[in-house]
Amino acid sequence: MGGETMKVSRLYLAFVFFVLYMPIFYLIYYSFNSGGTMHHFESFTLDWYKEVFADTRLLIIVLHTIIIALLSSSLATIIGVLGAIAIYYAKHRWKQTLLTLNNVLIVSPDVIIGASFLILFTIAGIQLGFTSVLLSHIAFSIPIVVLMVLPKLQEMSPTLIDAARDLGANEWNVLTKVVLPYITPGIFAGFFMALTYSFDDFAVTFFVTGNGFSTLSVEIYSRARQGISLSVNALSTLLFLFTLFLVVVYYIMTQRASVKGGKK
Repeated sequence: MGGETMKVSRLYLAFVFFVLYMPIFYLIYYSFNSGGTMHHFESFTLDWYKEVFADTRLLIIVLHTIIIALLSSSLATIIGVLGAIAIYYAKHRWKQTLLTLNNVLIVSPDVIIGASFLILFTIAGIQLGFTSVLLSHIAFSIPIVVLMVLPKLQEMSPTLIDAARDLGANEWNVLTKVVLPYITPGIFAGFFMALTYSFDDFAVTFFVTGNGFSTLSVEIYSRARQGISLSVNALSTLLFLFTLFLVVVYYIMTQRASVKGGKK
């Protein structure tokens, strides 16, 4: 009975992954189509990828997207780690309030967040462009980092900190030599989650872009509206491979961390 249940669960899981990944593989498949449509595959070609790399404006947008993603995820990770530590050491009443406020930002629709940032930047006199996009990405990435780091803090035994203090460690030493090394997996998880969200975000970015500044998600949307072009397929394929690379890097880092932890 248990074996049959396991078999059914595996088949169901395989079906779910098939449904989720099939559209992506369909898109990748037709990115090599010389016919120019996604209805009939004529012959293999790399022309659409050549078109992507020959588009200087698109390459600049790719650079903008990578810079925004790296900067926002790095700054959000720093702020999020400090915020998670502050929530962890806060009193019970304040802890629940801060967690609720953090979770509200997670579940709020992107359209509402984007419109709110647009109003805020307009009132504050901040020009829409690089700065507005960067600040928006930092803001919606911070709650993600907090949710990744806080469980690691809660797993940490208070006796570790007490032992460090008994041995003469000051607050800075406790933070840098005990707390941060222990929550490092959560920090990396938060960073990569923030990086992925920033790289992938469309709704919030759509509201706060301006002055000729754009990101890949907004650019793909605008190109798709102009008509189906397989250059969009090629670009989306490259984005998928880049995201897959980030996932593999994160997996390798977590595996190495777990192996080192096991040896210790």
